[in-house]
Amino acid sequence: MAAIDTTRTAQGTSGLIGRIGAFLYTTSAKLMAWNDARVTRKSLSALSDRELADIGLCRGDIDQIDAHSPLV
Repeated sequence: MAAIDTTRTAQGTSGLIGRIGAFLYTTSAKLMAWNDARVTRKSLSALSDRELADIGLCRGDIDQIDAHSPLV
């Protein structure tokens, strides 16, 4: 039975093309994470204080949301 490993990233590649690919991959991943956090902050800001309390958040929690540390 054959299996394909799809979890590999651009890390570990050598040469200029590999480094450019790794740079583009990490840049696009960071851009997507930033945009996801931005959309989340915008959506949460539109909620009322009561709605935020229903999901266990307060207004101050919205500011803590960034692209690298999910609010848990």
